[in-house]
Amino acid sequence: MKKVLIVRLSSMGDIIFHIPLANLFKNQGYQVGWVVSEKGYELIKDNPCVDNVYFVPARKWKQRGWLHPKNFFEFISILKSIRKEKYDIAIDCQRMFKSMYWMLLSGAKRRIISQDTREYAQLGANEVIPKHLTNRDRHVLLNSYEFAKYLGLNTDEVKFTLPETSSDVKKYVDNLLEGIDNTKPLVVIAPATTRDLKHWDRDNWKKLVKGIQDDCTLIYTGVEADRELLSDIGANEHINLCGKTNLESLRELFSRVDLVISPDSGSAHLAWASGKPAVIAIFTCTPPKMYGPFGNDEKYIAINGGLPCQPCWDTKVCPLAGDKNKLCTKLPSADKIINIVKKNP
Repeated sequence: MKKVLIVRLSSMGDIIFHIPLANLFKNQGYQVGWVVSEKGYELIKDNPCVDNVYFVPARKWKQRGWLHPKNFFEFISILKSIRKEKYDIAIDCQRMFKSMYWMLLSGAKRRIISQDTREYAQLGANEVIPKHLTNRDRHVLLNSYEFAKYLGLNTDEVKFTLPETSSDVKKYVDNLLEGIDNTKPLVVIAPATTRDLKHWDRDNWKKLVKGIQDDCTLIYTGVEADRELLSDIGANEHINLCGKTNLESLRELFSRVDLVISPDSGSAHLAWASGKPAVIAIFTCTPPKMYGPFGNDEKYIAINGGLPCQPCWDTKVCPLAGDKNKLCTKLPSADKIINIVKKNP
């Protein structure tokens, strides 16, 4: 049996969209290993598409300081575990410096990367596939399949898997949703993400909520840092689960609702991954064709304002307006999303 090592440490959305690639290898006779850091570990650990998971505590290493001696010994321990498996192939799906040294030291005979790399990541590889994988007009999931095509695998199947949810988490979500009005469609509002320019305008969220609250049961989700945002757009008048869910319970929650509305964020990707709800993902500076929910165009909608400058990829400062205006965050209009919601559930 051949062994393949996937190196994709972060972010959560990209890890989600690379799970079908792992399933391709798994279902065609490969033993699959995966090098992953904090943001995606819960999705890869115990996932049936992966045989060996190598957890890299990058956040802890950064907090200690990259040159801390403990980091070095932990790095060596992880590396020994990887090399012990004697992988035939390693694939750099991150294509950055932080993946380069795992590739270079993995011990794999074939270390494969694509042409479009950053931060000298190509130094970790000994083979380059003759294609760029940053294609704005094609989904990142399909871009990742170029590795499988290069290796001669059949790429007709798109299979998504997640770890089994524990019984304790199911009971916890039961309690969170106790007494909820199930006579209306259950709609999750997940408005927050980590980058300022990926946020949809607050006034739009407020107008959206007013436009759909009579027809839907609204559930708000977010981490503790999102509490002010959620309160400002009406979470306290509905079901506010801010700070009450982790990755596993959020995934279980999504598997029970009808619709999730979110910007381009981990929540949108996780909602798609759960397989149950329709998803409306609102894009600003990033490309919807590349990062939107993959598959059924009627169930999964990725939408932006249609501006000539979109996508610009700049998630920190608008290259046209600096910190002012940010027109892409104000579009599409709330009315447009309201109309989509009223057709969806």
